[in-house]
Amino acid sequence: MTGRPATGRDAAGSHRAPGPDVPVFVISVAAELTGLHPQTLRTYDRLGLVRPGRTGGGGRRYSWRDIELLREVADLTSTGIGLEGVRRILELELQVDALQRRVDELEQERAAADYALRRTLTGYQNTPPKNLPAVRATTPTAGSVTVWRRGRS
Repeated sequence: MTGRPATGRDAAGSHRAPGPDVPVFVISVAAELTGLHPQTLRTYDRLGLVRPGRTGGGGRRYSWRDIELLREVADLTSTGIGLEGVRRILELELQVDALQRRVDELEQERAAADYALRRTLTGYQNTPPKNLPAVRATTPTAGSVTVWRRGRS
């Protein structure tokens, strides 16, 4: 949370909708939006499949993201997947998302290193250093940098 109010007026004074992670829906509204019984929502909460926000008195409050997750759980269970299978699928989806973010970070780092290397090499066109990196043409799917040492004379 950012410390700003979840709903209300923005800096311009106009009303704005709450973000996707702001828990605003009571259990009866969440049940209606998902087509699930409130007791089913309580069960999913107990099992840890969804973690709604809580009020000071302990009441559940669901966000749009929670609603989407509940719909995904309902879709998976309707195909015959058990709740433990659903839990595992959700865990694996989170892992895939985390791994994809890491791949994106590594691709950005590689591109930055490639750019820095090429900039450095342009300064050595007339007098190459003793340890000269050989840069191969890179493509979006495969790129590499090989560092080699010149033979000693």
